[in-house]
Amino acid sequence: MTSEPNAPVQRHAPVLIFIVGICAILEALFTLIDPMLPESISLRGTAMIYGAFWPELLRDWNPLFPGQRVTMFVSYAFLHGGFMHMLFNMLILLHLGRETVIRLGPRGFLLMYLLTAIGGGAAYGLLASGETPMLGASGAVFGLFGATMYWDFQRRRAFRAPLQPVLRMLLGLVVMNVLLYFLVGGMLAWQAHLGGYLAGVLVARIATPTLAHDHRRKAPPR
Repeated sequence: MTSEPNAPVQRHAPVLIFIVGICAILEALFTLIDPMLPESISLRGTAMIYGAFWPELLRDWNPLFPGQRVTMFVSYAFLHGGFMHMLFNMLILLHLGRETVIRLGPRGFLLMYLLTAIGGGAAYGLLASGETPMLGASGAVFGLFGATMYWDFQRRRAFRAPLQPVLRMLLGLVVMNVLLYFLVGGMLAWQAHLGGYLAGVLVARIATPTLAHDHRRKAPPR
């Protein structure tokens, strides 16, 4: 198949590039600078101490700085455990983020990212046990899964189309989480995935109650 010579090139929205850029720059700094530091010093480790989500801070730990109990609900979503962890999350973010930007606009997408990150952190703080910290954008990424799946469900129900593809996608996400849980030896924040997903569904339901919603206030799609 050949493309039209004058067809516009689809580019990612600046807000997507902005979030990916922050995560990529931080990961690059950790990867490049840590090997040059003394063994007793770790830039990644320091960032984790101050920015990861620590569930015990919601219980009996004292914060290292004022507001850490609040900031960690967002800061963890920009930190990753390694390059592949960051790359995997960012590729999915770019793929799913386009429809979210179209439906909600750049500001709406940013709000979605933050709210689903908060939802992922809240679920992890509520359901996780032990002192293991949590970091990574996967809570927000699963929030985008939840939003896009809700919109697919919304379209299918409006046009009386079969809902089985949505259910199969949901089952696929569950199976993927189970497989990843065992592949990484239990070091998977499934609680954040669940919380982010539910937050994404909820935000999409509130922000786009009908198919006619368009953040640009144009006519509904034909």
